[in-house]
Amino acid sequence: MENELKILYISSEIAPFVRSGNMADVANALPRALKDFGHDIRIFIPKYGTINDRKYTIREVIRLKDIKVPLYRKTVLADVKSAFVPESKVQAYFVENKDYFDRSELYVNPETNQEWEDNAERFIFFSRSIFAILRKLHWQPDIIHCNDWQTAIIPFFLKKMFHEDPFFNKIRTLLSIHDLSSQGVFDENVVTLIGNPDDLFYEGSDLEYQGKVNLLKAGLVNADFINTTGKNYSKEIRTSDKASYGLRELFRKHAPKLSGVASGVDYKSWDPEIDTLISHNYSRKKLAGKLANKQELVESNGLKFDENVAVIGIVLDLLHQDDRMLLSESLDELMKLKAQWLLLSKGEGDFTKMFSSHVKKFSEKISVIPDMDDQIIHKIIAGSDLVLFPCKFEPCRSLPLNCLKYGTIPIVYATGGLVDTIKDFSPETKKGNGFVFKEYSSASLLSKIKQALKNFNDNMTWEKIVDRAMKSNFSWQIVAENYNKIYTKILS
Repeated sequence: MENELKILYISSEIAPFVRSGNMADVANALPRALKDFGHDIRIFIPKYGTINDRKYTIREVIRLKDIKVPLYRKTVLADVKSAFVPESKVQAYFVENKDYFDRSELYVNPETNQEWEDNAERFIFFSRSIFAILRKLHWQPDIIHCNDWQTAIIPFFLKKMFHEDPFFNKIRTLLSIHDLSSQGVFDENVVTLIGNPDDLFYEGSDLEYQGKVNLLKAGLVNADFINTTGKNYSKEIRTSDKASYGLRELFRKHAPKLSGVASGVDYKSWDPEIDTLISHNYSRKKLAGKLANKQELVESNGLKFDENVAVIGIVLDLLHQDDRMLLSESLDELMKLKAQWLLLSKGEGDFTKMFSSHVKKFSEKISVIPDMDDQIIHKIIAGSDLVLFPCKFEPCRSLPLNCLKYGTIPIVYATGGLVDTIKDFSPETKKGNGFVFKEYSSASLLSKIKQALKNFNDNMTWEKIVDRAMKSNFSWQIVAENYNKIYTKILS
């Protein structure tokens, strides 16, 4: 792109400051890649109490204190702090209101395991504060890039409340969808935080969906463009009620402004040659370290190491109920295979307990790791031969792509953006970088795992699969080029 753009990137979480899912990693990597293209990009995020000011050198901005944020019938104050995203020149602004954000968890009350009762007010406040802060900064972005329901009300505000304001009326919006299963659905009294209920909430209005306030719908209707995690996924949500979580007709109606761009991989963080979170570094040309990581992973989790036995990792916390049921239906048959299983989960639900019973029964084959920190995930990916992602619908995050760089072959269901990136290995053509099952059934899953293990036991074939996987390139620079095209289309 010839001209520098001013891009405001808004997300409810951004790594490494705070992370609960893949959206945080995207919010870290994509702005840094766009900055490399010469754009003036800035990030806005809530100032959660869990964010460490000292660790990230977060400082107060004197001229951005006590900013008045109108929520229709009341006014709430916001303070703004600032820092740079680590290892970049991307500036991040932290919107602070201790009553809303000084909590131990982002979205869920740990005492009740339910969403915070005031989640609607928290994120409507955050979204509404953006307009007051931009005025104080005297900075007019060309594009506001929003993410998921927590910021989806911003395009609504622009179109309904600021369309005649010369400071804002030229700004265009892009809404990226990472997790359709969470849409910001609330009771209709939430409208009083936005404006006059009689004017804004009625059957078929931008905010109304099935008698409730749906903040994601408000964003989908009013955003200038909508982006999902891949071309295939953008098709799925127009044709499947389940994949779209009930919004199929809305996506069909707005298909002309809908696109799909797969996530990228931050190879500064995900490269076995330089990864500081694993014990033994290795590369495509020097693979000895991978075997050493495998041995450490297996033995540290109570299993006996055998380089000829495939290790299959599963991140249980990524799986929804359907995925868990699919896996549970296959468990007894999976235990008959010549493989070892490492299951990563910090949960204590029935599903994890069910695996615990199998740990006792098949103690030589299976181990549950009750943790989910970054280092454990890196060790699982570096030490496993295969990682299983039986996700029926998005999101399945970017971990399958990360696996490729480590020569760890993903087994996935043909869904969403994975169809665009993980290609099924063909015994005939010897092409492919993973194993893809196309029928969502325990029989199909089991068959594909057996195929993967058969190829693992063929050393020459497996070396070629691993080599092809490690050659894959899903860098954020390539992804950023695709976003440049979307921005150009929005502004043209």
